[in-house]
Amino acid sequence: MSNIYLFDWGDTLMVDFLEQQGKMCDWPRVEAVDGARDVLKQLSQHNLIYVATNAADSAEADIRLAFERVGLSPYIAGYFCKANLGIGKGTPAFFHKILDILDVEPQAVIMVGDSYDNDIEPALHAGINAIWFNPKQIRLDAHINVKQISHLSQLYS
Repeated sequence: MSNIYLFDWGDTLMVDFLEQQGKMCDWPRVEAVDGARDVLKQLSQHNLIYVATNAADSAEADIRLAFERVGLSPYIAGYFCKANLGIGKGTPAFFHKILDILDVEPQAVIMVGDSYDNDIEPALHAGINAIWFNPKQIRLDAHINVKQISHLSQLYS
């Protein structure tokens, strides 16, 4: 394996319908983000893929069920969330805990997420490489130098 990818869940791999409440696995409608299946299929051939989410309503089994509903679960090696880590995402400690569980150095991991504040910045502070999935082309301060993509297919192009 060449890398370990950590992907955010909502609005990175699966659409987060804001009008829906409760666990995503129970929503009447779930949907993968455009390109998610193709990118996971491609990347999982030579890399390990994990989900790293801040979802408060869902435990690991609930998250897995949501991914099964959209056909993404075959490409995912595991799920990290507040329920199984005991800590929420948004701090370097969340990522340090994942590194400890996986028993890898930060340089072996790439975090991909749509929230600069919750996904990218804390991953970078933990020493993890990060790619900001920024389909809305949000602009931040010019001093922020992080790789950005606007479509998931750019991860393997």
